Amino acid sequence: MYNYFGELMEKLFAKLKIKPKNEKLYKTAFSHSSYVNENHLKNDYERLEFLGDAVLELVVSDYLYKSLDVEEGDMTKIRASYVCENANYQYAQDLELYNYIKVGHGEDRDGGRFKKVIMADIFEALMGAIYLDLGFEEVKRVLYDVVIPYILDPKVTFFSDYKSALQESIQTDKKTLEYVLVKEEGPAHNKTFTMMVEIDGIVYGKGVASSKKEAEQEAAKDALNKLAK
Repeated sequence: MYNYFGELMEKLFAKLKIKPKNEKLYKTAFSHSSYVNENHLKNDYERLEFLGDAVLELVVSDYLYKSLDVEEGDMTKIRASYVCENANYQYAQDLELYNYIKVGHGEDRDGGRFKKVIMADIFEALMGAIYLDLGFEEVKRVLYDVVIPYILDPKVTFFSDYKSALQESIQTDKKTLEYVLVKEEGPAHNKTFTMMVEIDGIVYGKGVASSKKEAEQEAAKDALNKLAK
């Protein structure tokens, strides 16, 4: 009988250098809501994702506090580069988590196992599972292996705070800046948001992403590009 935690899953555990105690946690961590609904199961990964997000932020914050002698604002900006959807997606790619994600048939036809938002969420859910199963020190070690090398590489950044840059670029002119949600579409587990950024009531940028915050950043980036021309 095929075991979900067979040879393939053992490769992931070996790569992470972990010895799971409660394998059900990891099965839940890789179960998308479409798969859970289709198979009438109880839990998807979302609660573990919530926990893993907090663990990831704490580990990176702890590392930055102890490793860098910089102001709080600078630490916040640095952390934002490595605790965000783009970064989590890259970490998930490095670990080839698409091999283990369980999605429903419709989501699978749409390439759900490879979607940025799902892979990023799964990475956080996996960290949540490791934390619950093996404790803080073990998940900290895993995150140090996966995340810290990127922080140490000055050539790599996953996130730029385009909103702050846009705010700074217009503040001397005392112009008003507003982000407007113009479209929200897709199922609850896979929404897409379209945001517009207006300067003094005029639309300067548009952004589309899987979260409102990311869409706002994309809109701000678009606006900065137009202002630079």
